[in-house]
Parts: sequence; structure tokens; C-alpha cells
Amino acid sequence: MDTAAAPVPDASASSKPARPKPGERRLQILQALAAMLQEPGGERVTTAALAARLKVSEAALYRHFASKAQMFEGLIEFIESTIFGLINQITSAQEDGQRQLRDIIAMLLNFSERNPGMTRVLIGDALVTEDDRLQVRINQLVDRIEASLRQSFRVAVAQSVLAADTDAGARAAVVIAFVQGRWLRFAKGGFKRPPTEGLAEQLATLVA
Repeated sequence: MDTAAAPVPDASASSKPARPKPGERRLQILQALAAMLQEPGGERVTTAALAARLKVSEAALYRHFASKAQMFEGLIEFIESTIFGLINQITSAQEDGQRQLRDIIAMLLNFSERNPGMTRVLIGDALVTEDDRLQVRINQLVDRIEASLRQSFRVAVAQSVLAADTDAGARAAVVIAFVQGRWLRFAKGGFKRPPTEGLAEQLATLVA
């Protein structure tokens, strides 16, 4: 490429802050919300505090989201698309039902470990004072995860990896309770004890 022919930037234009691209400000708002949720103390995030973090007005936030509930819905949508995208990858790449279970459990706990603020959304802690429909949506998300686990248990039974009399529903319920317990301990303990702590040994009991 002939750099000598490149146009000279306008000095006056470069002194102005670049305008966010379409969708970029929405992403920045969601990233800031997630970051505030993982701060010590776990206090309720207000739109005023969120606007101050981003150095914009509250009105600027509402140009991208109609309400704070809609901001939380954006986080939940990210959680859903990430988790179920990874579950689909695992089940597509791995035919062994028992291995599917191990990988899904590890993924769910690793997701929490890497996204502390979103863990507070997953356990409902960040939604206590928000719109009730947000908790309903999280409950549905957890139900879908449990259904995926149940299907993998059924695959393991069909492959004779697990005993024929294995109750896939009961086993999936135990696993989701374990995962939620790890999420809860991680969030309520100030994100100090990683949810994956001791997982290698525990998986042998969970999916055996």
C-alpha cells in the first residue's frame, strides 16, 4: 500500500473524542454493569452510579435501554447465548454422555469463575429489587440447563456407561443443585473461593 498517498488526518477532528459505533455504547453499558456487580459489598447498582462510572448522563443510558430491567435482560441474554452455545458445542463434539456431563459441569463453573458479576445474576442476588420477570427468566434458564444435563444422563444410560435403572431426572437435579450451590458460595463469599475448587475429585461422584 502506498502510504505516501494516504490523506493527512484533520487535526481539528482528531482532537474530538471518537463517537461510539452503533451497538458499542450498549456493550459498554452492559460491561460496566457487570463490573459493578462484582465489586466488594454487592450493593444495589443504581442508574446514577452506572452513569457516573461511564461518565455520561442517566438520560444517555436511557437512549440505549428503556429501563434498568432491560439492561439486566441484556446481561441475561449474554449469559444464555454463551452457556447454551457452549453446551451445543460440547454435545456436538462429544458423543460420550458421561464426558458431556463432565464438560458441561466444568463449563458452568468456569463461566462463573470468569464472570463474577454475572454469577450474582445467575443466583438472583442482583435481581432482588428488580423487575420480577428477570428472576422468572433466570429460573427458565436454569431449567433449560437442567434439561440439557438430563439429556446427557439419558445418553450415558443408553450407551450403558451408567446403569440402566439410573434416574436421569433425579441425577440432573442433583447436579444442578451442586452447580447452583457453587455459584452461591462463590458470590456470597466475596468471590474468594473459586467454584471449580476440588472439581476433578467431585466429578467422579457426580457423574459416576
